[in-house]
Amino acid sequence: MPMATSPISAFARLASNGVGALDAIRRSGLLDPAAAMATSAAFGRWGPSSATGFTATACRHPRRAAVVDDQGTITFAQLERRTDAQGVALADLLPSGGGTVGLLARNHRGFVEAHLAATKAKARTVLLNTGFAGPQLADVLAREGVDLVLHDAEFSPLLAEAAPDRPGIVLDAPQDGLEPTWLDAMAARHAGRRPRSHRAFVESVLLTSGTTGVPKGARRARPPRDPRAGAGLLSAVPYSAGDTAIVPAPLFHAWGFAHYVLCGALGMTLVLQRHFDPEATLELVDRHRAQVLAVVPVMLQRILALGPDVIGRHDHRRLRVVASSGSALPGRAATEWMNLFGDNLYNLYGSTEVGQATVAGPADLRAAPGTAGRPVMGTTVRILGEDDRPVPDGQVGRIFVGSGSHFEGYTGGGTKARVGNLMSTGDMGYIDARGRLYVGGRDDDMIVSGGENVFPREVEDLLISHPGILDAAVIGVPDEEFGQRLSAWVVKAPESPLDGSTVRDLVRTRLARHKVPRDVFFVDELPRNASGKLLRRVLLTGVVPEQSGR
Repeated sequence: MPMATSPISAFARLASNGVGALDAIRRSGLLDPAAAMATSAAFGRWGPSSATGFTATACRHPRRAAVVDDQGTITFAQLERRTDAQGVALADLLPSGGGTVGLLARNHRGFVEAHLAATKAKARTVLLNTGFAGPQLADVLAREGVDLVLHDAEFSPLLAEAAPDRPGIVLDAPQDGLEPTWLDAMAARHAGRRPRSHRAFVESVLLTSGTTGVPKGARRARPPRDPRAGAGLLSAVPYSAGDTAIVPAPLFHAWGFAHYVLCGALGMTLVLQRHFDPEATLELVDRHRAQVLAVVPVMLQRILALGPDVIGRHDHRRLRVVASSGSALPGRAATEWMNLFGDNLYNLYGSTEVGQATVAGPADLRAAPGTAGRPVMGTTVRILGEDDRPVPDGQVGRIFVGSGSHFEGYTGGGTKARVGNLMSTGDMGYIDARGRLYVGGRDDDMIVSGGENVFPREVEDLLISHPGILDAAVIGVPDEEFGQRLSAWVVKAPESPLDGSTVRDLVRTRLARHKVPRDVFFVDELPRNASGKLLRRVLLTGVVPEQSGR
């Protein structure tokens, strides 16, 4: 494999592409001469990996807080020393050349230390979903060839069920309650030792959400080919070196993981909580005077559900960036958020396979609350018809993305559809006359009722816009007369008087007749995964507990 390009060489290549990318990096603080020198030196040890950013920041800002969680604060220098020692310990446990580590942990310093230690030990890391059931976990561990699982104590029974013969190490709790954790013990035992340096690209395998089946591993065996890929997000979202970031988005998910890497690269303080709690998140924003909050949309909705009185108890005036991604952001939520918190919301659309695609900033979200935004720097977005040709603005088609961030295929084989250098996201949507993308939903979620095509997202957004509805989902179910009929699953606001008839009337007065749900079910909550994506396949089984009838 060819040697990865150094950061300084990448900056020079960016210069040849114009000032936009350089301006984005300069604004973030990465072009500061001291930062560039530290990054180059760290790159000489760890190549294009998350460890490079953390090592460079430890050199420049050793006493700055790196991670804050319920155990307290750990500085960049402490994190560097500890993960060096832990990397030595891991290298002794893994096959020659690195092997593969599975990481099954919630948001706390143990996740960060384990991932950095594995990277320094040259181990490929598979980021495991904390919501896995036993059979899913067993399938992924076997398919990815995991040699060792680093996990939280709470997952010990799950691991024993899924892979009783696979070695595991508990990260966050001592075996007998008295001895130090494995991470603490290894940091002490190998204190002062450093793993062997390497400049290889060490892969971190991100898993797809599994909303339509078994989670797949997204393979990236080399860093992005286009240096603008790393600057795209920075060009659209005003992150700055030294910010404090509250990150309740799961670190095993692409969005949370991206912020963990970003915190190392920009020298930002990463504040974590094991379990998301909406008011506790606002307390963290207030206590740490945070500039950045990274969430998935359902977290925004749960914070908004606290109401203005509770929200007003916490100072959030320093929040400059509220970065949301991972699932669809309802237009009403975007507007309501900015009315309460100011124009600081940035909604990113992309996928594990294609990487980042578009960002909708405050101006676009104000003008068009349902938009997914515009392509980020270095990215092309096209809407293609069934003949693989571009369709006119305003016409719905398949969303394809071209960038240097594409994955190289699934670890179990297969890939996404490609047309030239464009890759399918698997979604349908359209681009308006101003160049803004709108996502209708998954191409396999489209409902064909009586010969008419219906995208659930349009009906769902309408339902959620009603003040008496907290959440909604629409699916297609078999129908003898129409082929499919629409079935709506609704979470009502407390004390809401809505019934099935009023829900159907709401849709009937705003949308075409064939988009009106025939069935309406009221439930306590909708099935969603850790990244907030709706599990439509669970709704199709009809096993979601009902509050009331149709």
